[in-house]
Amino acid sequence: QVQLVESGGGLGQAGGSRRLSCAASGRTFSSYTMGWFRQAPGKEREFVAAINLSGSSTYYADSVKGRFTISRDNAKNTVYLQMNSLKPEDTAVYYCAAGGTYYSTQAKNYAYWGQGTQVTVSS
Repeated sequence: QVQLVESGGGLGQAGGSRRLSCAASGRTFSSYTMGWFRQAPGKEREFVAAINLSGSSTYYADSVKGRFTISRDNAKNTVYLQMNSLKPEDTAVYYCAAGGTYYSTQAKNYAYWGQGTQVTVSS
């Protein structure tokens, strides 16, 4: 399995950028689909982005498409979420997750989770 630790959260302004990192440790990092999810207070956890095992394919929620970019560096055991053109509605706790062999937008299909990092975007 894999252990995940997110970093890069903090306070930003609308229109700004941040990059989140997810450092992984454990075995066979490259054997997992990786995803980013977020959860705002009072709302359910929602899918943000995912990337396949090799990094050759990426998937995005409509709400972030064109603004966010997910990438992975298997040699460094790290997954990234580059967030550009931030909006106040992006404010949430962001979670890194590791899934199985195949892509999924459903949180229940990701077995391993980081502790989350808070991203706050002011108006």
